[in-house]
Amino acid sequence: MIDRHPPSPRVRWRGDLPVAEIAQLAGVSQPTVSKVLNGRAGVGDSTRRRVESLLREHGYRRSAGAPATAGVEVLFSGMLAYIALEVVRGIEDVAAARDLTVSVTDITRRAAAGQSWIEPLLLRRPVGVVAAFAGLTAEHLELLDAGDIPVVTLDPTGDVHPVPSVGSNNWSGALAATRHLLGLGHRRIGVITGPVKDLAARARLDGFRAGLDAAEVPFDEGLRRSGVFTFEDGRDLGLQLLRRPDRPTAVICGDDLQAIGVYEAARICGLRIPDQLSVVGFDDIEHCAWAGPPLTTVRQPFAEMGAAAARLVMALAAGECPAQTRVELGAALVVRGSTAPPAAR
Repeated sequence: MIDRHPPSPRVRWRGDLPVAEIAQLAGVSQPTVSKVLNGRAGVGDSTRRRVESLLREHGYRRSAGAPATAGVEVLFSGMLAYIALEVVRGIEDVAAARDLTVSVTDITRRAAAGQSWIEPLLLRRPVGVVAAFAGLTAEHLELLDAGDIPVVTLDPTGDVHPVPSVGSNNWSGALAATRHLLGLGHRRIGVITGPVKDLAARARLDGFRAGLDAAEVPFDEGLRRSGVFTFEDGRDLGLQLLRRPDRPTAVICGDDLQAIGVYEAARICGLRIPDQLSVVGFDDIEHCAWAGPPLTTVRQPFAEMGAAAARLVMALAAGECPAQTRVELGAALVVRGSTAPPAAR
């Protein structure tokens, strides 16, 4: 159980300049200012005096009686509403059992309004943070660490920063999808991936290639396209594949939005799904069951991922050293009506 009322209560600081400007005036980093604000070690005496002087000069005062937020903060940026809701549902199930609240910050909305998200979060001082977005920088992590706020990333897109994380097995999910199409008799299989620097996208491509290798089916680089996880990219890249004279008989997509985009590309090209083209997505968002025909896809357990992230961040907040700082859950193929044996030509 996490202690909601620690012996030294966390307090808010108020001033007329943001922490970033205080850091600039002092000639130090934002995490250094945060350490001074929170009374943490690791700051030299002369630096601490210089920062404290600036803080006093700009009206930084403790607001007595403002305890830490008894909750978990979830950070999103551009995530589909259905996926975000599933993630939050999993986090809430775990948090509620510990009498904690869950707060959500939409990074995209705050950025569009020209607002910072890190400073308000540091002032709220939540028990921990689950970050489900790609823009977490080394500086953000230093600020959170300086404020004693543990962070866990959800399905991180890069491996630049060694942060505890939770995701699904993208490799095995893509392998299962590839084996499904190969089992139906497909040999010319196109693939549309996500951004090449995205860890999940790379793992899905590797799983696809492993499936081909195991079946001794050559990988045709001409049937590969890379884009972003959007309907528009699925449509446009799908058109490139389907307009080839040696078009694929099946396409595996990096996510469901791309797959639905391929549906539109097939319509434009006059191809029937699954009679003339099989399509597989990834994620299993709610729209998959509504598509015509319903989309075969790889299901990611988003609620379970949220719950695992919540348990991990709470363990870190309690001062525990978890045996695993990378939790990977299984991904399962869901076969629906968008896949069938290839038509004879």
